[in-house]
Amino acid sequence: MKAMYPGSFDPITLGHLDVIKRVSKMVDELYVVVMINPLKNYFFSLEERMRLIEEATKEIGNVKVDKHEGLLVEYAKKNGINVVVRGLRAITDFEYELQMANANRKLFPGLETVFLMTDEKYSFISSTLVKEVAMLGGDISPWVPKVVLEAFKEKVRR
Repeated sequence: MKAMYPGSFDPITLGHLDVIKRVSKMVDELYVVVMINPLKNYFFSLEERMRLIEEATKEIGNVKVDKHEGLLVEYAKKNGINVVVRGLRAITDFEYELQMANANRKLFPGLETVFLMTDEKYSFISSTLVKEVAMLGGDISPWVPKVVLEAFKEKVRR
């Protein structure tokens, strides 16, 4: 079975990585898909985000990192994927994710969305929080893979 875990991953956090590791044990192939949203301003470029994910997941054999611009259902159809994984941190995430899951099912009948609760120790971490703390000089090391920590240090030094 193939599944996809879409997101901006700007940057990938330990919460994302927790979901990836757990889902990778349930499926044959897991596509971590960096979605491109032209309405968003990203801290890391598309190439940087993909590289950071590849580095953070290199020990997980069945993870493939890819990118997509457009509707995720089109990516799923093109790649023969019928399971979308979404991580939930808190009840506040559920309402938005439920709307998206229902819309995706209307656009692609048979596409299932599986919600996976993030480990409670990561339940407050978001990419936005990580960026804000990092930009203000705070320690993000408990929240991101080492490769992301190094990438922040390098980018802020420039």
